Amino acid sequence: MRITFTRAGMMRGAWRGLPLLIGTAPFGAVVGVIALGRGLSLGETILMSGVVFAGASQLLALELWTDPPDIMAAAIAALVVNIRMVPIGAAMSFWLDALRGWRLWGSLFLTVDQSFALSVAAHREGERDAGFLFGLGILTWIGWVVFTAAGHILGSVVALSPQNPLFFAATASFVAILAALWRSPRQDVPPWMLAAGTAIAAQALRLPPPLPLLSGAFAGAILAAVRETRAPRLPKEENRA
Repeated sequence: MRITFTRAGMMRGAWRGLPLLIGTAPFGAVVGVIALGRGLSLGETILMSGVVFAGASQLLALELWTDPPDIMAAAIAALVVNIRMVPIGAAMSFWLDALRGWRLWGSLFLTVDQSFALSVAAHREGERDAGFLFGLGILTWIGWVVFTAAGHILGSVVALSPQNPLFFAATASFVAILAALWRSPRQDVPPWMLAAGTAIAAQALRLPPPLPLLSGAFAGAILAAVRETRAPRLPKEENRA
């Protein structure tokens, strides 16, 4: 089926992404609170969220933030974490291959783990409008910037202990998006188990972060790609007289 890019598709994506804001809100607030603790101003926090737009790498960069900041170390760490976007972009080729110009580059910039999960689910349901991803990404981007700014403001008013449940929001949001990707135990359990096992093994070997995360992500992605691209064996057609 021909891939399109329409305003209607963008609206469907934005509407589908509204529930994501519930999970994005505490995640963004955590990033804002930590940014405040590292000495970033409200304007700097908003700029970081708007330009980087990647919660996991922002969290890692903030953990590595020093005074004065080691910009190179934080940038390299963010780059390493965001390498996971390479297989994610490849998995989105069913829409991205049909796009050019600002539609392609804008969609790539706006793609995050949550929008990837919902877009894959929508494509499996028959969605053929690539504007779905763009609209979903715009909504997610706006929500992310707003919530990180709100977290920065909240942190300046309320002191949160490190044990506050709000700080579990980042992990919870990544676990929750698995529900949108679930198809069946046969298809999904092997790569998910391999990813989890590889990450746990890397952590047990005391590999420095983010190597456990990356090793698990790539191990699971490679197995999933091999299983997806394995051509089914079709019975040979019998010659008819």
